[in-house]
Amino acid sequence: MALTRTTEPITADDAAIRAALADAFLPALLPALAQATGDFTILRAELRPPGIAPGVPQGGMSPQQQEAAREIAFEALKQLRIEGETRTPAPLEDAIKRITAWMTGSQASDDYLPLLLEELGPEGEDPRAPQWRKDPNVPFTVAIIGAGMSGILAGIRLKQAGVPFVILEKNHDVGGTWLENTYPGARVDVSNAFYSYSFAQKTDWPKHYSTQDVLLDYFRDVAGEYGIREHVRFNTEVLEAAFDEASGSWRLQVRGANGAEETVEVQGVISAVGQLNRPKMPEIKGMETFRGPSFHSARWDHSVDLKGKRVVVIGTGASAAQFIPSIAPEVADLTVFQRTPPWLVPVPQYHDEVPGGLQWLFRHVPHYVHWYRFWLFWNTTDGMLAAATVDESWEPKTLAVSEANDQLRMLLTGYMQMQFGDRPDLLEKVLPKYPPAAKRLVLDNGIWAATLKRDNVRLVTDGIREVTAAGVVAADGTEYPADVIIYGTGFQASKFLTPMRVKGRGGADLHAQWNGDARAYMGITVPNFPNLFLLYGPNTNIVVNGSIIYFSECEVQYVLGCIKLLLDEGKRALDCKPEVHDAYNERIDRANLLRVWGVSDVNSWYKNDKGRVAQNWPFNLIEYWKQTKEPDPADYVLL
Repeated sequence: MALTRTTEPITADDAAIRAALADAFLPALLPALAQATGDFTILRAELRPPGIAPGVPQGGMSPQQQEAAREIAFEALKQLRIEGETRTPAPLEDAIKRITAWMTGSQASDDYLPLLLEELGPEGEDPRAPQWRKDPNVPFTVAIIGAGMSGILAGIRLKQAGVPFVILEKNHDVGGTWLENTYPGARVDVSNAFYSYSFAQKTDWPKHYSTQDVLLDYFRDVAGEYGIREHVRFNTEVLEAAFDEASGSWRLQVRGANGAEETVEVQGVISAVGQLNRPKMPEIKGMETFRGPSFHSARWDHSVDLKGKRVVVIGTGASAAQFIPSIAPEVADLTVFQRTPPWLVPVPQYHDEVPGGLQWLFRHVPHYVHWYRFWLFWNTTDGMLAAATVDESWEPKTLAVSEANDQLRMLLTGYMQMQFGDRPDLLEKVLPKYPPAAKRLVLDNGIWAATLKRDNVRLVTDGIREVTAAGVVAADGTEYPADVIIYGTGFQASKFLTPMRVKGRGGADLHAQWNGDARAYMGITVPNFPNLFLLYGPNTNIVVNGSIIYFSECEVQYVLGCIKLLLDEGKRALDCKPEVHDAYNERIDRANLLRVWGVSDVNSWYKNDKGRVAQNWPFNLIEYWKQTKEPDPADYVLL
């Protein structure tokens, strides 16, 4: 699957164009055509979509609006077929203001406009690329730990800036989580128009929410096109990273595929190991006694044939909600142990292919992919953040934390009642008794209810007493025989950078300093650890708004800014000031306590063992973009 980003000329006849328009997403197509033709009368007030809301077909445009919009689009496409793209005489800023005003019903603020100019840069340009180059005579080399999504991105930006780097990857290939998680049904839960690099958009995603194999191919393709693979040392695990104060360098102890260890010396370290990369196994009595195959979903054992087998699955989180429906039709008997039911969010197109007409329009209409991405971006900039905000006067907070959160609860409850209405016994088990967004939401197109209703599937909510040689015993004493046990029990998300040993200034030990409560300034830098930069670090996980790739792009821009600051000042390293770090984290903690995931007592991987939300970003997307635009020298001690 090669990257495809160049707009193709239109040669199709009228009938083919009309056929493609039947699949068009109109709220983004009309803006793209207005920009491509320079004719902003296309954006008629009476055709403006009523509102941006997730999952609403055509942004809520009525059938009459859709019919009129398709006719206008048809005429514009015929014009493009004859004349090609007309460069808009007005400045891009003016075009973006006019288009966003039509799409959203409000003018883009001065705060948002620079961000939109990045997101909607002219085709073929990369506004977030570093606009500087390192002096080749100044020694400064970076080690990136991990060749997943963030590691590849960091490599691309360092290469563009002329900063030498090496990527140390414990696996045999790039891709990170999309290389490791190969369980049946694995797919992304963010639309691919947003879950992709802003500078490497594709027009031929086969599905709206791509499967693991497609995403792995995408990251492989990006790594290949940008020349990143030759910088990767595969099958190489970092055991320890230690800062040497005398030289201002980091010494990394690494172990290669043959077991031999060596030391790699660099001036900067970027950790791109992620949060969801170390499987979490439950602590259940007797797990080691089970005589059949057992494995965690993130380490799926494909040598085990599940066909006709009795299978027990422990867990109903995001991964389990994907693989359980995939294996249910082939197993003889499936027992699912659920501790806490997830809230289901209706996404009818979750498994659907991108229609052929929409793909054709993406390939042939300039700017269409970008405005489609913008629709998703704007929708998730604040997204459901308002519905996740705590109203301190709202009582009780058991099922909801505000009026907006309660409205969301009723909406999702209605959906689940519709899905399980014919099975009140199941509805009682699957309907959550905690506020929506207190833990990870699960996207659903009806497949979860269809799976749990199967004759060969049973849902158990009584808890687990022990695992025996022959199966799993529930808390009520019932034993469920099993040939295979699969643990869908999540990851050690709060144990950042484990099991690496990390030592900083004055002999500081990172894990001892954190003491089970990881924190970082901007989620990126940590006092006493100069030139150590974290990607997807503490409090940079998004819950109800945005894409982690967007966050990684912001983080990498900040890291490049830190490196430029060092080089411009002729310094060897920068160290975050403790008072800056502490004040920032106090602000994060206060804000997370104003979100549903901060006040709810439901079990969730968002919180660490001390009960603090160590994962989540509590604000909207533009806030993180603004704070990571460039580093403030006053925040750091330059060494």
